[in-house]
Amino acid sequence: MAYSQFAYFYDKLQGEVDYTGIADFIDRQAERFGARREILLDMACGTGTLCEIMAKRGYDVIGTDASNEMLSCALDKKYDSGLPIQYLNQSMTGLDMFGTIDITVCTLDSINHLSSLDEIKTAFEKVSLFAFPDGMFIFDMNTLYKHREILGSNTYVIDTEGLYCVWQNEYSESDGSVDITLDFFEQGDDGRYERFGESFTEIAFDAAVIEQALIDAGFEILDSFDDYTDKPVTETTQRIVYVCKKKIKE
Repeated sequence: MAYSQFAYFYDKLQGEVDYTGIADFIDRQAERFGARREILLDMACGTGTLCEIMAKRGYDVIGTDASNEMLSCALDKKYDSGLPIQYLNQSMTGLDMFGTIDITVCTLDSINHLSSLDEIKTAFEKVSLFAFPDGMFIFDMNTLYKHREILGSNTYVIDTEGLYCVWQNEYSESDGSVDITLDFFEQGDDGRYERFGESFTEIAFDAAVIEQALIDAGFEILDSFDDYTDKPVTETTQRIVYVCKKKIKE
């Protein structure tokens, strides 16, 4: 999917995200498993916040996203920072690199935004295709538990400076998906609010299904965690982070 108005509100809604903590996790796992740490791809990079952090740490960063609006926000940050980040308008299933990638990351449940298991498998295959031999793939996914127990068919309200958001979910018991509708109310200079809307669907699968898809795409699963921590996955984990590497063909 490609966001439109949501792109311009994204950073305000993600104010609680610990991007530095995510970057620390990536660095820690790369060092732990002896990964090459030169070229890093941030797939579904959004507005480029993580790209900026990783570029400052010395990585040669490529950011891809299907949304031109998201990339426009990312380019604004690049203009301000002057960092040599390359941004490409590519979907997760349409990944097309010019060479091999040492580390691919995909964060903040972006994989859940794909429309089917087949699309997830295609995305994994694309990452594998362009991964350096023994290259790493670190990504996260929301769990079925989170969809069922946390997102559910609930409504949330987010009130930040100059922006009011009503977040409505509709959970499907049949396939574990959640239809999400966002209504934004942005305050203008005259004090009046303008309304914008966005809707999308997130899908989720049992961990065993995702793990088999990774294996089929040529990855070895090195470890998995409860979010970007050192804690193991449990039955109440809301976000699983997978640490994988491409198998070297014998």
